[in-house]
Amino acid sequence: MMSLPQQIPNWLKKRAFLTPERPALIFENETLTFQDTYNRAIDMSKKLAAISIKHGDFVGVLLRNHYDTVIIFYALQMLGATAVILNNRLTGEELAWQLEDSKCTSLISEDQFSTTLDLLNAKQPSYQIWTKQQLLSLEQPNIETDLREEFILDEVCSIMYTSGTTGFPKGVIQTYGNHWWSAIGSVLNLGLTDKDIWLCNMPLFHISGYSILIRSVVYGMPILLHDGFNERKVIDDIRTYQVTIMSVVAASLSRIVKELGSERLSEQFRCMLLGGGPASLSLLDSCKNSGIPVFQTYGMTETASQIVTLSPVDSIRKLGSAGKPLFPAQLKIVNRDGLELSANEEGEIVVKGPNVTPGYLYRETETAEKICDSWLHTGDIGYVDEEGFLYVLDRRADLIISGGENIYPAEIEGVLLSHEAIAEAGVVGVDDEKWGQVPVAFVVREAGKAVTEAELLAYCQQKIANYKIPKKIMFTDSLPRNASNKLMRRSLREQLERGDDEV
Repeated sequence: MMSLPQQIPNWLKKRAFLTPERPALIFENETLTFQDTYNRAIDMSKKLAAISIKHGDFVGVLLRNHYDTVIIFYALQMLGATAVILNNRLTGEELAWQLEDSKCTSLISEDQFSTTLDLLNAKQPSYQIWTKQQLLSLEQPNIETDLREEFILDEVCSIMYTSGTTGFPKGVIQTYGNHWWSAIGSVLNLGLTDKDIWLCNMPLFHISGYSILIRSVVYGMPILLHDGFNERKVIDDIRTYQVTIMSVVAASLSRIVKELGSERLSEQFRCMLLGGGPASLSLLDSCKNSGIPVFQTYGMTETASQIVTLSPVDSIRKLGSAGKPLFPAQLKIVNRDGLELSANEEGEIVVKGPNVTPGYLYRETETAEKICDSWLHTGDIGYVDEEGFLYVLDRRADLIISGGENIYPAEIEGVLLSHEAIAEAGVVGVDDEKWGQVPVAFVVREAGKAVTEAELLAYCQQKIANYKIPKKIMFTDSLPRNASNKLMRRSLREQLERGDDEV
């Protein structure tokens, strides 16, 4: 018997029908309702159709956080075109490679990126380039467009390229079903009230940001959108707009805690959803002391955002854990032979669920290597305790093996960050004739505070085993981070290999 593809209603159209007057998007003091958003998305979809964008096209999107960006994403969904979502911090060469690799037919950008667009144009691309300013200035076309009444769950909604820690980046396929089940899994864990409003300052080109757009229409929940991160503005807007939830990485959360000082966030604020890698226990303790509810999560581009989250009821009891798999998801820890390990045994984290990517764009070999029997091999190291709670230790690629001992950079970074004079820390392994590898640390001092290498090494001796103590500590003004503020340890390793004096 032939099975029909699973479909759901066009989520923005359905949301505009259910709650048309409810706020959908707040940006720079302007508020759009869901009906406003739907109407603008309809108008934009007609303009996109007028420039020949159609169902099945791959369309590059290079835009900043702005309500126009949100409208363009929704309009592409309306047409059934796939958004190839581009990191606006990449160089022109990197962007050109991704646009060609994904076989885009069009690129939508904006005037701010004119230098980059000139470079792309100079390459005589096979895709047409449009700025949002050009699109907005087009007269509203009087054409009939075949807008999607339903989304097929297996159809590709978006493509996001991995950061490419090894070799060229890969385009991660994200289906409508991946995004749908990600939203459902999250809300079954966090719950939902009619007072909820999500502050999004994550880049919309990152899965942390884009997933919030999907949650907004599925839940009927307003988004307060920021273009960039400013801790003071975050704190003020949480109070002004009665924000209840915010997605953060450890570096951003640390800045919020320090800016707060003895202040407290508003009473209605119920969740800092913390992702982007392991967080230090000292930071989590600081949040606890400041009355900031923090729910650690674990996820990646390949899982359409979080796939494991520490539920509110366990957030204190299991401090430091990323939690249990969300309801639709599964998780296990395996050894190098793929055999499942017992509780408290460290190994690779593998995950499974309807929010997990079906694979990498045009990369059958890499897909087969990473996804086996529907289980995604994440390359991350962790363990589960007797109750099934996940503890993420580090990336396998970042693991330092010294004299046969496993050293996790995140643990050493946590110790360094717990020192009052340290604002940021990054640890990498370097080759050593005697031990194989040894850890080296890069640190950024807090403004106005002094500390020496000897003092930091003495501090580490009180906290961690001798083999984990950095063999060298290098002071720098900043650490390399990607668009989602995650530390780029690969850049630190490259800097050491070059023998540069500065990061």
